[in-house]
Amino acid sequence: MLIDSHAHLTDRKLMSDLRNVLDRAGEAELGAIVTVGADPADSRAVARLVEEVPRKQAEGGHDWPFVYGAIGVHPHDAKVMSDDVLAELADLAAGERIVAIGECGLDFYRDLSPRDQQEVAFAQQIQLALELDLPLVVHSRDAHEQTLAILEREGGGKLRGIMHCFSGDMKIAERTLALGMHISIAGPVTYPNARALAEVATQVPLDRLLVETDCPYLTPQRYRGKRNEPAYVMYVAEAIAELRGVSFDEVARATTQNAAELLGISV
Repeated sequence: MLIDSHAHLTDRKLMSDLRNVLDRAGEAELGAIVTVGADPADSRAVARLVEEVPRKQAEGGHDWPFVYGAIGVHPHDAKVMSDDVLAELADLAAGERIVAIGECGLDFYRDLSPRDQQEVAFAQQIQLALELDLPLVVHSRDAHEQTLAILEREGGGKLRGIMHCFSGDMKIAERTLALGMHISIAGPVTYPNARALAEVATQVPLDRLLVETDCPYLTPQRYRGKRNEPAYVMYVAEAIAELRGVSFDEVARATTQNAAELLGISV
């Protein structure tokens, strides 16, 4: 059993085929999927979806994974952050199946929102996660030093969360772990040239690792060029197991337990 700790089921590439996507996830023996919001409208869609899936599962007798949600404002959309948006996120977070705040953070690769606005929106969502006692889902691209500095400043040593789709080296990983964060590995670990990520997947303590797809993006090497989906998280776990020289079952058990405990979900 595995948990896909970061997916975007509300993306139109997946929503248009969601029943089949969830069927295949069930066939792949996923225990749960965490679907993640990226902006206010998407977060509302996440909150609706995590309430709808159990009803559709019961009505149709589907063997689907449990679906949980995270709600937040991605750094690409940080320019829309306001007091009203923050208040709406707090309201949405009261939903029974909402288990984290995010994804939020910094993206200095695309710079789709001004950097100062990204930093403010990130700090606000860190504080929201602390106030609500929820884990934080962090996005960091070409901004590792700044991301860690804000986490160190705002987190106060009390923050729980996930550095999702980790893309740093082992030095960044060590600083992330020192903050109490978990590290989540996605499809790029299967790519032949992902040497730094392969080292991270090997060296990070197994009790601090999670696996994810970030679907529909970052498809593992086996299906690269095609749409990603939660069922493919098995290939991430397989790659980690091979790199560490341990069994697939050991990685699956550990990462599932880690995700369940951190996010407070049952499988």
